Parts: sequence; structure tokens; C-alpha cells
Amino acid sequence: MRGRVDGQGEVFHTFNVQDLIPADHPLREIKRRADRVLAGMSRGFNAAYGRTGRPSVPPERLIKALLLQALYSVRSEIQLCEQIGYNLLFRWFLDLQPSEAVWTPEVFSMNRRRFEQHGFVRTFFERVRDEALLEGLASREHFCVDGTLIQSYASLKSLRPIESTDTKVSDSSDDDDRGNPTVNFRGQKRCNATHRSIVDPEARLMRKGDGQPALLSHSAHVLMDARSGLLIDIDLDEANGTAERTQALQMLDGVRRRRVRCWPKTLGADGGYTAGEFLRELERRGVKPYVPIPERPIRGGDSANPERRAAARARRRARRRMRTAAYRAMQRVRKRVEEIISWCKTIGGLARTRFVGRWRIRLQATLTGVAYNLLRMARLRPAMA
Repeated sequence: MRGRVDGQGEVFHTFNVQDLIPADHPLREIKRRADRVLAGMSRGFNAAYGRTGRPSVPPERLIKALLLQALYSVRSEIQLCEQIGYNLLFRWFLDLQPSEAVWTPEVFSMNRRRFEQHGFVRTFFERVRDEALLEGLASREHFCVDGTLIQSYASLKSLRPIESTDTKVSDSSDDDDRGNPTVNFRGQKRCNATHRSIVDPEARLMRKGDGQPALLSHSAHVLMDARSGLLIDIDLDEANGTAERTQALQMLDGVRRRRVRCWPKTLGADGGYTAGEFLRELERRGVKPYVPIPERPIRGGDSANPERRAAARARRRARRRMRTAAYRAMQRVRKRVEEIISWCKTIGGLARTRFVGRWRIRLQATLTGVAYNLLRMARLRPAMA
């Protein structure tokens, strides 16, 4: 017998939202961990908000909503609020009743500066990471590092000479189109020494490799645990030729000073970390670098400068290390850090940022890193059990 659609909708529905969520859904484990960590941050939330006035949207809900945005590739906060309105899975994750009204997207903009000033997002990231370390899900000795470029929100049309007085992209354009003006750069050399973006002044022209275009970008850097592929640290810096090595040293020093301390012994990296001074600094910190040294003569061994000689010796030691089984194993594991970067860009929305200002992009990158770790831990826990 053919079924028929009943066009008469019911006025009342009785159901438990918990019953609609599959028992093995990853969001169950993610919600459990996120709720526990955020509950431990309650004292910090109390200090950041006043005791009088109209109650705000709970900061726990805002942080968890941004987790959903990263996990489900929601392209904007406007669309995020729209989906929370009709998506029962999102409402269950946020502990929002089906009859409760959803806040407006402006709430995220109003609270973003508060989150940055009080370090809520960074604290959230560190506490989730510390849980993984305390549970033995991550190594405290063996790490991998890599860097990538995050394309700026600003376009190349926003580039102007540093001494220019233009304040909008349409200023000094070739037509009167204020929405998408025509800007002619033919015959004009643009570089970081002479030009800046009037939309995102902190962005720099940079390309990742030969044959690729130079785009306005920020550099992101990640430190990964070599055992389970969990994200140990993530940070943003200016896009230049030395940021990868500088941030690698800072992140390794940072994990030694955390509440749950680590003792880095080995570090896997790619060909962007072969500078002799960097390898020497790692060895001085007691870290054994596993990096691929190109097959060409190492210069500086007979230099009158003692630092150049020491750097050349560090590169020779790294080349001899390439013949060991430990190097081959580390280079095989190191490729997982590229998977983290790929996930953060394609799923987390970091391929091109939606924000202007490095501190805002750092918040977005840190929350994306938390989302990756929570998802990874949710998948690791059943396997270990």
C-alpha cells in the first residue's frame, strides 16, 4: 500500500534530543571533554564579566559554537547562527533548548576582544592538550614541526606604497567602481620593503615555493606530537623567511614551561629547517634534529668565523643522521603534520582567513587547533580502550 504524506502538522512533539544523537557520534566525546574543560575555566569567566547588568550569552556556548564552526566548515558566523536555529544536533551540543532563541552574529564580534584579553581561547587549547598528555595520548619527548601560509583577507588591489595616504581600496583607482575598483600595477614593482596593504597592514607578500604566486599572507606554525599526531602548539607570525625556525624554537621552549611539562628530545622537520644555526640551537637545547640535508657541499667548515664553523658541523651531523633508521621513521611520521595543516585549511577554514588583524587570526587558528585535537582524541580513545 502506498504511503501518503500527512500535510496536517502536529502542534506539539514529545521527544528527547539525546535519543536522536547516535551513540557512537564523535560529538558525544567532544562535548564531554569540552564541557569538562570549560567548567574548570569558570573562575576566569567570572572575572571577565561584571556582576550587574543584563546576563550575556554564556562564554562557554560561544566557544563551543566556534568549535562547531570549525568542525562543520561553516563559512561565516551569520550562517553559524542560522544553523544553530534549526539544527537540533548543534542545539544539543550547545545545551540550547529547542524553544530558546539564538543570539545574533554580532555577539561573537563583541566578545572576541574579551576572549583575547583574558586568554580564554589559549587556555582552552592548553587544557585540552594537557588532558591528552596526562592521559598518555601524546608523547612528551618526540615532536614534529612545520609551517604554512594563511592567505590574508585583503586582496592584492589593496597594496599601496608605504608613503601613500590612501585609506580605501577605491582611492587612486582607475575607475569609479567603489565595490570592485580597477587598480593597474603594470610597470610597478611591488615588494614588502616598499608596499603595504591598506586593508591588512600586517600581511606580507610571500610565496611557499618556486613557481607559485606571491600573495598577502600570514605564517602559521604547528608543533605535533610524533606518537599520535596530536597538536601540541600552534601560533601565528609575520610571513618572512625566518619565522618557521624562530617559532619552532619558541614553541619547543614553551612546552618545557607549561603546567604539564614536556622534555623534547627529537624533532622532525622538512627542508625548510636546514639552516646550520637553527640545527646548532636545537642541539644546544638537547634536541636531536631529523631534517633532510641537500646533497651538496656544506660550506663554512674552514671559515674564520667560529659560528659558521659550528653551523657547518651541525649540518654535517644532521647529514650523518640521515643514514639511521630513526631518521627514516621520523620522516615517515613527520608527514602527519602536513595532514594537520591540510585539515585546518580545508575543514577549519584557514586557507584564507575571514579576519583582519593577526590577533583575530590567531584566535581563529587556535580554536581550529582545539577542534582538531578534540576530534583526534575522540577517535583515539575508543582505539586505546
